Amino acid sequence: MVIKPKIRGFICTNAHPVGCAAHVKEQIEYVKSQGQLENGPKNVLVIGASTGYGLASRITAAFGAGAKTLGIFFEKEGTEKKTGSAGWYNTAAFQAEAEAAGLWSKNINGDAFSNELKEKTIATIKEELGKVDLIIYSLASPRRTDPNTGETYSSVLKPIGNSVTTKNLNTSKRVIDEVTVEAANEEEIANTVKVMGGEDWEMWLDALQQADVLADGFKTSAYTYIGKELTWPIYGHATIGKAKEDLDRAAAAIKEKTADLKGEAYVSSLNAVVTQASSAIPIMPLYISGLFKVMKEDGTYEGTIEQIDGLFRENLYGENPRFDDGGHLFQNYKELEDDVQARVQTIWDTVDTNTIDELTDYVSYHNEFLKLFGFGIDSVDYDADVNPVADIELV
Repeated sequence: MVIKPKIRGFICTNAHPVGCAAHVKEQIEYVKSQGQLENGPKNVLVIGASTGYGLASRITAAFGAGAKTLGIFFEKEGTEKKTGSAGWYNTAAFQAEAEAAGLWSKNINGDAFSNELKEKTIATIKEELGKVDLIIYSLASPRRTDPNTGETYSSVLKPIGNSVTTKNLNTSKRVIDEVTVEAANEEEIANTVKVMGGEDWEMWLDALQQADVLADGFKTSAYTYIGKELTWPIYGHATIGKAKEDLDRAAAAIKEKTADLKGEAYVSSLNAVVTQASSAIPIMPLYISGLFKVMKEDGTYEGTIEQIDGLFRENLYGENPRFDDGGHLFQNYKELEDDVQARVQTIWDTVDTNTIDELTDYVSYHNEFLKLFGFGIDSVDYDADVNPVADIELV
């Protein structure tokens, strides 16, 4: 079939297999261009491995350090009549590139929150890897079912305390308007922490430790975005911010429980980038469009793969890791510089519908959004007939 993007609101409802493969290959080539990652991981588990920062982590571990990688994800396979999800095509492309490079990799598709999937993962590690020395936790989901109680929780993207009315870039209409988001109640805050906080990350590490598949001196990291004053009302000082704070609690608990293994547990603070998750958050499309403008002018902008490759080389496996005031591995320091934030604030204060292209780099934002789904890549012929079925060998 000929596949063109079908965009509805802040999501694209289809994906292009050839475009996704090209995007994955671009990321692989970037990592390879940076040279060998010294003293990197050997056996890596990536929970949430098919898109965004999780995919970039898998690529960096495999093609930077030559690591064996086991990827966990929950994606939809394509059929002859309907495209699969971008994450499915990303994984198929990664698998093909890994096999061509002689790299061991296996994949498990299913609900990462479930006990059954944890058990399948542990069985695979025992049989194929023995122990893992790096566990990346990069799940983004709007809901989670507690595997022990069966209760399902849903997250919300809301401020805490008072409602917030703020400027917003309406990507559907391509206009600057205002959005009002009502304050969350206590139940919504608690539910968001249950979905997006550190409980499941901690449960994964508990299960891996009990099964004796954690290597001595293992490392594990979850990812967060902290931001500054401009994004705090709906991100940092809001329901999602409370959930991200719970990652800090989980990191401390994991480190304490695995002290005998000399385990290292970190929350890594990363740049605001275009992901399927960030596109859904009010404020973020306009903020990121302004950030693109400023950081590209300075030559300091880093996308998803640049951030993760830098995180591995400079912080996770660097000799002098950089920490922020909250104790997180500090990879987004360039974004949070006062001068950068002041210039983004000026853009925010002055931009309107008529000056979107002049004052922001929304064109790049939109292009990055399309690339998440395999569209907008120069090397791909989007008028060509392509097969929407892509095979992945699953555990």
